[in-house]
This record gives sequence, structure tokens and C-alpha cells, in this order.
Amino acid sequence: MTYKVALIGYGYWGPKLARNINNSNNLQIDYIVDNNKKNLDKAKNDFPLSRRLTNYKSFNKEEIDIVVISSPTRTHFNIANFFLENCHVLIEKPLSLNSKDVIKLEKLAKKNNKLLFVDYPFIFSGSINYIKKIIQNNKYGKLLEIESFREQAPIRNDANVVWDLGVHDISILKHLLNSNPIKINSLKYKSIKTKKEDTAYINLEYKNNIKVFIKNSWISPVKIRLIKLKFEKGIIYCDENEPLYKLKIYTQTNNSNLSYKLEIPEIDLSEPLFNLIQYVEKSIFNKKNLLFKKNFNLDITKVLEKI
Repeated sequence: MTYKVALIGYGYWGPKLARNINNSNNLQIDYIVDNNKKNLDKAKNDFPLSRRLTNYKSFNKEEIDIVVISSPTRTHFNIANFFLENCHVLIEKPLSLNSKDVIKLEKLAKKNNKLLFVDYPFIFSGSINYIKKIIQNNKYGKLLEIESFREQAPIRNDANVVWDLGVHDISILKHLLNSNPIKINSLKYKSIKTKKEDTAYINLEYKNNIKVFIKNSWISPVKIRLIKLKFEKGIIYCDENEPLYKLKIYTQTNNSNLSYKLEIPEIDLSEPLFNLIQYVEKSIFNKKNLLFKKNFNLDITKVLEKI
């Protein structure tokens, strides 16, 4: 069965989504919508068989199975609200900048028997899901603390760095720990002249006394995507920038805590965005959206609001 797709937004992230949709077996991009001529020209080059439009209201939504929204955050609610009566919807993160909108969209999806997905790419990463199994199996003892450093990204005008980069950390934590923080402290500021805060330091505490520190910053000469997890009997470095050896596991070799043995496990190196698209396709076929159940989107949005 082939599902017809309409992609709304072909700027920074839209082409990445389009490439992975195009690589899937049962998805077909029928429409690409963008109000920027340069973006539509690029879409014409990349996907000459897809129809290109400047207004998402100008095609028959009953012809489309899935709408993929990769437009500015401020437009997410109105576009999703327009399509959820007829189509399944996948939205680029963040779903919305407030939890009221998230509640409305979740209710609308449920009412119309449609599935609502959010593009949190790292919860589909082989490295993150390997770590999740380690936590579940208690392989290295109790998890004590997590540090995450996420630096360098295009500066945005529609949302600050927390909603842009921090959403990755909060979605990863929700996926790994299956809970919400019980304490939240943060410092956010503009380090240069930007419309929104470009740097954030976030301290979280989860149940079982798990401490989390997050640094998000758009302003950095190098791209950093590093998570460190400290367990009773080991430390994991997860570097999503590494092409092959994304995970390094250090286990103690004596009681001094100063000597470590290095292990580099084999993990799934599939592109997380492709895994997401495969998940969406499978979920629609099975009529189940298991990863996004139990207020997953709402909990993430509420934590981001508090930060």
C-alpha cells in the first residue's frame, strides 16, 4: 500500500525529511508546500514529479494520507489543526510552544482516529536505544547522573535555544527514564544580539536521585552532540557526531575509580530520521502509535515550559 504525503515547508529541515520519505518503501510525496520561491525551486529540482504549492489550503486534503509539517514553530498548531480531521500528521519538533495547543491537537487526533507524531529524531537513534536497554537491564548498576552538551545550530527567531536544542535532551530523557523531572532550575541568556535566548544551562533532578545537567547553545565554533551517563559501575559517552563509534563504555578495573576498560559496542547505525519515517509508516499500517502514548508529547512540552 502506498501512502500519499504532503510536505509543508522546504527550508532547512524539510529536504532532510523529504529525502528519508523518498527512501521509504510505501510513502510518496505528492505535494511540497512553501511560500518561498527559492525553496520551491529547490523542491522542483529535488522532486520534479511532486506538485508544488505556496498555500497548504489549496489542495484537497482528502487526497492525502500523511501531512508532514516542517514550517516555523509558530505555524505548527494552525496547520496541524487544519489537517488532523482528514490526515495523520508528523510535525517537526517542537510540537508547540505551549501545552494548551498540544492538548487540543491530541484530542483532535483522537476524535478523528488519526495519529499524531513529533519528529524527536534521537529517540529513534541506535545509540540512544542501546543505552535504554542498558538502563532497563541495570547492566552497570544504578544510574547516577547525566550530562548533555548540545552546541551549534542555526539561530532561530521563532523560538529560543531551549525549544530548539533542549527539546532533544528532554525527549531523550523522557524516552530513557520514562518519567518527568521533580526539580527544575535553569539559566537562559543572550550571549550575542539574538531575538531569543541563545544559551541555556539546565539542572534537573529525576526520581531515584538522578541528577541531570544540560548545556544548550547556538553559539559555538564546533558542533557538539555529547551525552555522558554515569552509572555505579561504568560511564557511557554517547557522541552523535561520530560516524561509526558513537558509544564508548568505560568500566572500572579496580576500586580506585581511576582506571577504566574501554568497550565500543556494535549498535544500529541507521539514520534516526529514516527510522522515524519507518516507524510512522508502520504505525499507520498497524493503527497504533506506541511510542507517543501516555502523554509523551504533553509531558515534554510541560517540562520545556517550566524550563
